[in-house]
Amino acid sequence: MSTHSTRLFEPKIDSGKRRKGKPRTVTKRSPPPAPPRFYYKGSRLKQLRAFCYAVKFGSVMRAAESLFLSPSSVSLQLSALESEFGARLLERARPRLVPTADGQLLYELARPLVEGMENLDHQFRNRRTGSPAREIHIACGNATIQYLLPEWVRAYRETFPDVRLDLANVTGIDGLALLRSDKVDFAIGSMIDVPHDLEYEPVRWFDPMLIAPHGHALAAKADIALEDMSPYGLILPPQRLTTYRMVDLVFQRSKVPYHVAIEVGGWEVIKQYVAMGQGISIVTGICIAAEDHERLVVRNLRRFFPQRSYGVVVRKGKYLTDQSRAFLDQIKPGLFTRRDYDASGHSER
Repeated sequence: MSTHSTRLFEPKIDSGKRRKGKPRTVTKRSPPPAPPRFYYKGSRLKQLRAFCYAVKFGSVMRAAESLFLSPSSVSLQLSALESEFGARLLERARPRLVPTADGQLLYELARPLVEGMENLDHQFRNRRTGSPAREIHIACGNATIQYLLPEWVRAYRETFPDVRLDLANVTGIDGLALLRSDKVDFAIGSMIDVPHDLEYEPVRWFDPMLIAPHGHALAAKADIALEDMSPYGLILPPQRLTTYRMVDLVFQRSKVPYHVAIEVGGWEVIKQYVAMGQGISIVTGICIAAEDHERLVVRNLRRFFPQRSYGVVVRKGKYLTDQSRAFLDQIKPGLFTRRDYDASGHSER
């Protein structure tokens, strides 16, 4: 190798002489500043989803709960979205967040995208198995299927004959499990306690009714008190259901003794046994039809027992398909849209 070969990091030579022992210092140029980056920029869907949930619930806290995120994470996503679009999207109008004009425009554009992504797995399974893509899955109890749904189903089928309806006849606990696993779009029934992850909108109310057979001693009484019912055996639904528990609670609070003669499920079965003279019963007015008055004496007991509401239950934050929204709009327009989700409600099952 030549003795004149240049060594790495060899310094310049001043006045023809080499400086020994001091390597040349190389000054590195700083790279140009990188454009600003946002933590959530790589996940536009997450940003839009957080935004749509914030608009839907009117609260960062509620949106975070439904998305299983921390409020700070949702706030970061919203801030990143506003920075990228260069527009203010949300503003506080107590007690909730509301979209600005730009926010409303983005919401109208983003909502179908978010809804489509959230229903992608369901649509994929439908297409893959060849099942109809346009379908509604509803969880409901026996009373709902028998007394409430017929008129709604008939009206909906007349308008949307191509939509397949899947009515799952389940108990309340099983219906909630189907809701939480997204195996049904919504449930229709009666609730007393609404879990934190669900929303309930009552649409019908029914009074509690005493029923007795014609010729019964109570038939001649226009104004019936709890003490009047005490001597007679009651025919009630099973103890696990709300009707039994409510009857027990009212009698216990009033310190009026009572006894159950027959425990059996199903309003129609109960009405049949009462008509046979096997006892009296306290039922919800939902099951009383005009023809029932021919075989039963019916008296209103709202003075002692609360009304029962029946309505629609959805998983909090769930986006419903167009066909599901159309079904709910037929029941009551505007269900689960732009309401104050911080407000607590009551329900009954």
